[in-house]
Amino acid sequence: MGCCSGRCTLAFICGMQLVSVLERQVIDFLGYQWAPILTNFLHIIVVILGLFGTIQFRPKYVTGYAAWLVIWMTWNVFIICFYLEVGDLSRESDLVLTFNLSMHRSWWMENGPGCRVTPITPPPSWAPEDHRYISISGCLMDFEFIEVAHSSLQILLALAGFIYACYVVKLISEEEDSFDFIGGFDSYGYQGPQKTSHLQLQPMYMSK
Repeated sequence: MGCCSGRCTLAFICGMQLVSVLERQVIDFLGYQWAPILTNFLHIIVVILGLFGTIQFRPKYVTGYAAWLVIWMTWNVFIICFYLEVGDLSRESDLVLTFNLSMHRSWWMENGPGCRVTPITPPPSWAPEDHRYISISGCLMDFEFIEVAHSSLQILLALAGFIYACYVVKLISEEEDSFDFIGGFDSYGYQGPQKTSHLQLQPMYMSK
């Protein structure tokens, strides 16, 4: 029963992770955030493998899923520190998230709740010709706090997933050990009784 409830909970957590990261993936695509896009893609693959391992009793898949969650939490901590400008990090250098392939920033910067975007004409002389120059005002929440909230949610889900993944691996290993003990997977398991021959050899006499 414990294994069933633990597996069901972990499967539910994996489902929540898939829903939340798919939403985040769409937002990052709209903002051309290539580094988060690639990381999200890897996360989606690993979560699917973890879900498969949970359903099919594959502890190696669940263990790999748990190991990836440590990396995933580290990445999201970096995103939080980046947008909060912890230490030498600065949001003004957020082109690192786009691999310097574009000048786009977070999609929430222009599309946050209550944000009003006003084009500025004429644009400054230093502005690239293929880019528009805008003014953003009226936002109910700054985009960096929305990004921090998204990353915080991912950390909470990853932490819960890591704890339950370790729990499920432990339960599956214990079940396999107990099954081995009764000969379920033992290569020297039960052998049926062997028939013994009761025939006796009698000497034969040839008549002349």
